[in-house]
Amino acid sequence: MVDGEEYGNLTGLIRSRFHEDFDLFGNSVEELVSSYTAKMSTTDIDALMSDIDSFKADYPETLDSEFKERFGRQFDPVLWGYTTASFLDEVKRLLSE
Repeated sequence: MVDGEEYGNLTGLIRSRFHEDFDLFGNSVEELVSSYTAKMSTTDIDALMSDIDSFKADYPETLDSEFKERFGRQFDPVLWGYTTASFLDEVKRLLSE
Protein backbone atom coordinates (compact mmCIF):
# COMPACT_ATOMS: atom_id res chain seq x y z
CA MET A 1 0.00 0.00 0.00
CA VAL A 2 1.08 3.54 -0.67
CA ASP A 3 0.52 5.30 2.65
CA GLY A 4 -1.70 8.34 2.71
CA GLU A 5 -2.83 7.92 -0.87
CA GLU A 6 -6.39 7.31 -1.95
CA TYR A 7 -6.61 3.79 -3.40
CA GLY A 8 -3.17 3.12 -1.89
CA ASN A 9 -3.40 -0.64 -2.36
CA LEU A 10 -4.22 -0.33 -6.05
CA THR A 11 -1.53 2.32 -6.45
CA GLY A 12 0.98 0.02 -4.78
CA LEU A 13 0.22 -2.77 -7.23
CA ILE A 14 0.49 -0.56 -10.30
CA ARG A 15 3.63 1.23 -9.16
CA SER A 16 5.44 -1.91 -8.06
CA ARG A 17 4.60 -4.24 -10.94
CA PHE A 18 3.17 -2.43 -13.96
CA HIS A 19 6.06 -0.23 -15.05
CA GLU A 20 8.88 -0.28 -17.58
CA ASP A 21 10.76 -3.03 -15.73
CA PHE A 22 7.70 -5.26 -15.29
CA ASP A 23 9.53 -8.20 -16.82
CA LEU A 24 11.60 -8.52 -13.65
CA PHE A 25 8.42 -9.89 -12.03
CA GLY A 26 6.67 -11.65 -14.90
CA ASN A 27 5.41 -11.32 -18.44
CA SER A 28 1.66 -11.44 -17.98
CA VAL A 29 -0.94 -9.79 -15.80
CA GLU A 30 -1.38 -13.09 -14.01
CA GLU A 31 2.34 -13.42 -13.23
CA LEU A 32 2.65 -9.80 -12.10
CA VAL A 33 -0.35 -9.99 -9.78
CA SER A 34 0.83 -13.34 -8.42
CA SER A 35 4.32 -12.02 -7.71
CA TYR A 36 2.86 -8.99 -5.94
CA THR A 37 0.46 -10.95 -3.75
CA ALA A 38 2.68 -13.96 -3.02
CA LYS A 39 3.44 -12.87 0.53
CA MET A 40 0.35 -10.78 1.21
CA SER A 41 -2.17 -11.63 3.88
CA THR A 42 -5.79 -12.30 3.02
CA THR A 43 -6.63 -8.99 4.69
CA ASP A 44 -4.27 -7.10 2.39
CA ILE A 45 -5.62 -8.86 -0.69
CA ASP A 46 -9.16 -8.00 0.42
CA ALA A 47 -8.10 -4.36 0.83
CA LEU A 48 -6.71 -4.35 -2.71
CA MET A 49 -9.95 -5.79 -4.06
CA SER A 50 -11.86 -3.15 -2.10
CA ASP A 51 -9.72 -0.42 -3.68
CA ILE A 52 -10.58 -1.77 -7.13
CA ASP A 53 -14.29 -1.78 -6.30
CA SER A 54 -14.10 1.73 -4.85
CA PHE A 55 -12.15 3.11 -7.80
CA LYS A 56 -14.68 1.69 -10.27
CA ALA A 57 -17.64 2.94 -8.20
CA ASP A 58 -16.17 6.42 -7.75
CA TYR A 59 -15.51 6.95 -11.47
CA PRO A 60 -18.18 5.04 -13.43
CA GLU A 61 -18.36 7.61 -16.22
CA THR A 62 -14.69 8.62 -16.30
CA LEU A 63 -12.89 5.40 -15.43
CA ASP A 64 -10.50 5.51 -18.39
CA SER A 65 -9.49 9.14 -17.94
CA GLU A 66 -9.11 8.83 -14.17
CA PHE A 67 -6.95 5.72 -14.53
CA LYS A 68 -4.82 7.46 -17.14
CA GLU A 69 -4.46 10.53 -14.92
CA ARG A 70 -3.27 8.45 -11.97
CA PHE A 71 -1.28 5.69 -13.67
CA GLY A 72 -0.78 6.66 -17.31
CA ARG A 73 2.90 7.41 -16.93
CA GLN A 74 3.49 3.86 -15.77
CA PHE A 75 0.89 1.66 -17.36
CA ASP A 76 -1.67 1.64 -20.15
CA PRO A 77 -4.01 -1.37 -20.07
CA VAL A 78 -4.82 -0.90 -23.78
CA LEU A 79 -1.24 -1.83 -24.67
CA TRP A 80 -1.84 -5.15 -22.91
CA GLY A 81 -5.13 -5.81 -24.72
CA TYR A 82 -7.47 -4.55 -21.99
CA THR A 83 -9.79 -1.67 -21.35
CA THR A 84 -9.42 -0.05 -17.95
CA ALA A 85 -12.54 -1.84 -16.73
CA SER A 86 -11.51 -5.24 -18.09
CA PHE A 87 -8.01 -4.86 -16.62
CA LEU A 88 -9.41 -4.06 -13.16
CA ASP A 89 -11.87 -6.94 -13.47
CA GLU A 90 -9.05 -9.30 -14.44
CA VAL A 91 -6.90 -8.21 -11.50
CA LYS A 92 -9.83 -8.70 -9.15
CA ARG A 93 -10.53 -12.14 -10.62
CA LEU A 94 -6.90 -13.13 -10.10
CA LEU A 95 -6.97 -11.86 -6.54
CA SER A 96 -10.04 -13.92 -5.73
CA GLU A 97 -8.54 -17.22 -6.90
